[in-house]
Amino acid sequence: MAMQSHRLREMDQQQQRPLLQSHESLVSVGVGGGGGGLSSEPAQLWFIQDGCGMVCAFITWFLVLYADFVVTFVMLLPAKSVWYAVLNGVLFNALAVLALTSHLRTMLTDPGAVPKGNATKEYMDSLQLKPGEVIYKCPKCCSIKPERAHHCSICKRCIRKMDHHCPWVNNCVGENNQRFFVLFTMYIALISGHALVLSGYQFVSCVRVQWNECSDFSPPVTVMLMIFLCLEALLFLTFTAVMFGTQIHSICNDETEIERLKSERPTWERRLRWEGMRAVFGGQPSLLWINPFAGLRLRHLLATRVRKTGPEFSV
Repeated sequence: MAMQSHRLREMDQQQQRPLLQSHESLVSVGVGGGGGGLSSEPAQLWFIQDGCGMVCAFITWFLVLYADFVVTFVMLLPAKSVWYAVLNGVLFNALAVLALTSHLRTMLTDPGAVPKGNATKEYMDSLQLKPGEVIYKCPKCCSIKPERAHHCSICKRCIRKMDHHCPWVNNCVGENNQRFFVLFTMYIALISGHALVLSGYQFVSCVRVQWNECSDFSPPVTVMLMIFLCLEALLFLTFTAVMFGTQIHSICNDETEIERLKSERPTWERRLRWEGMRAVFGGQPSLLWINPFAGLRLRHLLATRVRKTGPEFSV
């Protein structure tokens, strides 16, 4: 597309240096449309219709609920100490609720999608670019690519500060939902560690009483349930702990995983460590940083209508 006073380049794999500033790209989008319309409303509900991602998200919920079932009904309810059962039950279920809430908010939050199809002459003219300036267009979704944006082949959108696409949350991890993804990995790691500790204590207790009255289930069933829980907890603890550390390292270095793998030279001014943490988690350090319910407006979501256009749902 030829422009009168500026040039438009189509970019895919090359290094990009776009001219859109951060305050121009931080807008809420009607993610289901293809016209690149902007909205004054806050971030809208987002859901990717990917079969593999939806299956992985279902498996994640199933495994968390399975762990909650085994911990509650196999280990805690038959326990002789009421305080032991109550304290561990409240702690484990609270962490499970926080983990699942973080998962939902990661999955249903627009990760920072660039308006699709906004590479039009009218939109170019509205940017009021200086003569000779170069902006970059994604040839796959026909959108103007802001700095540090990358195209996701699964979401079929360009995502601002895209870190990676995670099938376990059926969404990209990007500028708007990275905080929830970090909380999800942290809480899954915590409940996995808690489940391993409880399983070890339960196994020792059952051996001492020779598997008599240590569970409401038969000894073979109890052993099978506990073994599967231990394998699940060990696997998830390893995976989420590594992912949590990787995400914190990326935030502190102000570098996404894609940028690190591509060895992209930073064309932006990197934030300091605490500036990066405050940019992702918002404001000064507080308990709100680890609260996935912060900023959730349920009344607003219930009052909206869902429409289906393209590979994602939007409200």
